[in-house]
Amino acid sequence: MNFDTWYHKQDKLVQIILLIIPFVGWIVDLLVRWSAYLRNKSTLNLIMALVVTFLGEFWILTVLDAVFIALENKLLFEE
Repeated sequence: MNFDTWYHKQDKLVQIILLIIPFVGWIVDLLVRWSAYLRNKSTLNLIMALVVTFLGEFWILTVLDAVFIALENKLLFEE
């Protein structure tokens, strides 16, 4: 599953737009987080994937990820 590498190859504006659309942003965040965990097997990626899975419907997490993409060019707490 290489969704995270595909996502990071996109233009920064496309990444932000994909995150700020309410339901689409949650799905994209889920796919990117789980894909990053399956590729890296990092504990931090697992914790964030679980947080986004169970608390992702609270739109604030995806907004934070969009802001972090704009500033740091990666998701919040992504390795």
